[in-house]
Amino acid sequence: MTTEIRTVVVDDDYRVAAVHAAYVAKVEGFDVVGQAHSAAEALESVDRLRPDLVLMDVFLPDGDGLDVVRTLMGQPRHPDVIVITAARDVATVRHAMQLGAIHYLVKPFGFAALNEQLEAYRRLRQRLAGLPEHAEQSDVDELFGLLRNPGTGRTRPDKGFSGPTLDLVIGAVRAAPDAVSAAEVAEQIGISRATAQRYLQYLERRRLVQLQLCYGTTGRPEHRYSPA
Repeated sequence: MTTEIRTVVVDDDYRVAAVHAAYVAKVEGFDVVGQAHSAAEALESVDRLRPDLVLMDVFLPDGDGLDVVRTLMGQPRHPDVIVITAARDVATVRHAMQLGAIHYLVKPFGFAALNEQLEAYRRLRQRLAGLPEHAEQSDVDELFGLLRNPGTGRTRPDKGFSGPTLDLVIGAVRAAPDAVSAAEVAEQIGISRATAQRYLQYLERRRLVQLQLCYGTTGRPEHRYSPA
């Protein structure tokens, strides 16, 4: 018998928290054990309920959700965290990654987007449970790939592409309020325009971003990218 993944949903808006909790409850293998609406409530809920996973909002009435994540990650036994927020700036995305968040979803989103990440997380836990004490590099690549590209059917980037760079590129696309160009992505994350273009084309082929052609009065159309 498979143990359900105990989940706490944190959001300052009671209605949004209820919607996200309903989404989680629809996914097989997950059990919503609590909701919290402030930083203090989030810390108390995690301490009392000992969840496996926390869906963490950033903007809370009594503090920053990422500060809560930092506190949780400093505990000997801490839950995994998916950050769920309206914050689109790359600095916040990078901060969440540095703290150890396993994913970052920009609000608003539908059930399908959250379901995809929860399914990937469940597969990751199942794969971890089946590994021997000492993992091979191929096992490590597979584990990271399960969360990085949950809907692609592949477990690791193709040769010549860096997983962390892919994360930064797709994070920049998802964080932008509108479709972005390779030059804009390059400037945001500190890589060359040519590298950004190569990674964006790769992500577009894997249907993780979508290409938009913007036609001007003269010349070739500009390539801009938005989340898939």
